[in-house]
Amino acid sequence: MKSMKRELGTERNLAPLPSVHDKPSVVKLVFNRLFILITISFWLLYVTSTIFNYWTFEVYTFQRTVELALYIVIVTMLNFSALMYLISRGGALQRFKKHDRVPRELLDAHFSDHQPTITVLVPSYDEEVSVIRKTLLSAALQEYPNIKVVLLLDDKPIQTDPEARSKLYATKALSSEIMQFLKIPKEHTKRAMHAFEDRKHSMGEVSGEALMDLSKEYKWAVDWLNQAAANEVHEDHVDDFFINQVYRELAGELLLISEALEKAACQGSTITCERASQLYRRLNWIFTAEVDFFQRKQYVSLSHEANKAMNLNSYIDLMGGQYKISRIPSGEVLIPTKTAQEANLIIPDSEFLLTLDADSILLREYCLRLVYLLQQPENEKVAVTQTPYSSFRGTPTRIERIAGATTDIQHILHQGTTHYGATFWVGANAVIRKAALEDIAEIEWVNGFSIRRFIQDRTVIEDTESSIDLEKHGWQLVNYPERLSYSATPPDFGSLIIQRRRWANGGLLILPKMFATMRQRKKEGTPIKWIEFFLRLNYMASITWASFGLILLLAYPFDKKLSSILLFISAIPYFSAMASDLKYSRYKRSDIFRIYGFNLILLVVNLAGVLKSIQQSFSGHKIPFARTPKVNDRTGSPTIYLLAPLVIILFSIFTGYHAYLKESWGNVMFAVLNTITTLWALVAYVGIGHLIVDISHNFFNWLFVEVKTEKAADAQTDEAADWESVLYYGRPSGEIPLGVRMQHTEEQLAQDQLYDAQVNTMKR
Repeated sequence: MKSMKRELGTERNLAPLPSVHDKPSVVKLVFNRLFILITISFWLLYVTSTIFNYWTFEVYTFQRTVELALYIVIVTMLNFSALMYLISRGGALQRFKKHDRVPRELLDAHFSDHQPTITVLVPSYDEEVSVIRKTLLSAALQEYPNIKVVLLLDDKPIQTDPEARSKLYATKALSSEIMQFLKIPKEHTKRAMHAFEDRKHSMGEVSGEALMDLSKEYKWAVDWLNQAAANEVHEDHVDDFFINQVYRELAGELLLISEALEKAACQGSTITCERASQLYRRLNWIFTAEVDFFQRKQYVSLSHEANKAMNLNSYIDLMGGQYKISRIPSGEVLIPTKTAQEANLIIPDSEFLLTLDADSILLREYCLRLVYLLQQPENEKVAVTQTPYSSFRGTPTRIERIAGATTDIQHILHQGTTHYGATFWVGANAVIRKAALEDIAEIEWVNGFSIRRFIQDRTVIEDTESSIDLEKHGWQLVNYPERLSYSATPPDFGSLIIQRRRWANGGLLILPKMFATMRQRKKEGTPIKWIEFFLRLNYMASITWASFGLILLLAYPFDKKLSSILLFISAIPYFSAMASDLKYSRYKRSDIFRIYGFNLILLVVNLAGVLKSIQQSFSGHKIPFARTPKVNDRTGSPTIYLLAPLVIILFSIFTGYHAYLKESWGNVMFAVLNTITTLWALVAYVGIGHLIVDISHNFFNWLFVEVKTEKAADAQTDEAADWESVLYYGRPSGEIPLGVRMQHTEEQLAQDQLYDAQVNTMKR
């Protein structure tokens, strides 16, 4: 893939932020409390003074009363969101201040005695091969003793397009390639570990030559990792992150240990045999991951619903079982067997799962530290722990940089929600206790097959709904207070539309479940605290009221007397805190205005997601899961989302002029701010050239309609005569509800069989 051309105004520093957050000062904590006080106080002053002035000095009319009530509701909801920001931020600051990193020796000692299995599940659909490879390698090189990485391919098993088929084959080959790649260091470190285990019984303590031998083994691994880094393709900022943070940082850590061991040997110092064993095992664990892939759409007995949740659910449901592959007229099915001899497919179980998006990268200690947290006695009811992902730095486009800034701000806020017990499963990465998923599983029958849902797919924000399900069953969720995971942000406006429209969809649908959980918890004597409720409410519904509220403020000419300096003062703490957080995350304080414009050009996008939720609540039909493109080529944007910023700009100019004539200076300032920031965002993040190209392209696509042929209908008629389907189903296969009959051409079948044989050979 070609790297994108770097735009002006982007960040050139590629180094990520430190894994461990800086401990905040007392002054910062005090100021945040003052910000909360100021926000509440000046909102109260505004509401009481506005209502008092209206009833005392204004002439009562129905229209004025409605305007007053509507305006107060809007500013109240916006102030409420600002208040939740400050409260979450305060919780995060307290967590960062209290967090002490567990020493590495304690981790090594713990996992020498406890080695719970973990399966990393990487759901993928039509992703770039190089993107998936980095994700799989970052998971495979975790310093963890017993790990299996499974790529869950959701592409169609049979691709008619040669390019798509070639891409699918390359993706399927990744597991074997990575296993082959890790084979040499795995065998080398394993031999060294066993050699030490064989002779350690004759040792008292490890010193001198034995320490030097251990140091040399670490140095060998350092050289191998550095050579692997040198051989990597380096095209963009994500490649830079992968090479430096996955390979070179791990090599640097091992080199530090090698030098410490060498220094100890030179000084005549000793370490215990047990500690030396831990160090040998630690070195070997880095390279022992098992990597494989699985395609649920290859089997008609599994769900084929087009969403990430059901891709994960299908594999989780199979874990711990052994299956015989049988064929029926509509395709292959998996039948559970009692003995391994009968089985064609065996899927081992594991105590923990790690769900990882195919565009995410983990730092080396992610699994080690998060599983250690879950295994502490006080955390036995924690179902999910995660590090809310951070953004890759040094992005080549302005829109990716500012989207990354919002991501890094959200990381801080998510950490704060844990302080109040209001954690939400974010989805890009998480370590999950499998027993918790079993606890919330739901069973249904589809076309004669049992389908279990662990992660809900009713909405496209499946992790949010599952968070409520887990809380309903008495489980907890915790954000680990470090930066250990990173994920890509959309590089252009078109792909950002897909992502943000998806994020805005579903919150309203989940609210009734949250209220039901509140009632249940109250009956059980463990009521949800009000602060937790408010944080969860804001997380799920703030996009709704913010979208509608901003549109009303932009579009409706409210009386100038409703605007007040008190409102401006009540908003200062929110923007001051965000500016401080941006600076803390190595952005500019002035980026608050860029984020404001960014949110304005996404206003209609968010509104579209909200309206989809409302549509789904009435229709009962699930919304298709629109995946965010992860390619370097630009994604086109729908016309409505390109015209919306232009409408905002023109209407802001109109309302500003109207307010000027009425001498409503507060409304004039608001209109000027909206005009400038939206215009800046449109030019900087969308681009006038791209705007014209996309609108023209969409117009001509609409103008010239492709004529459909009747070949598809003819093919369906031919298939209806299939005698196998008639005998099996008792009706023509064209009416079979499964709708997944797989037709192979002789050439495709031969290619698939040859490829599978090659993959099996590589695995052996």
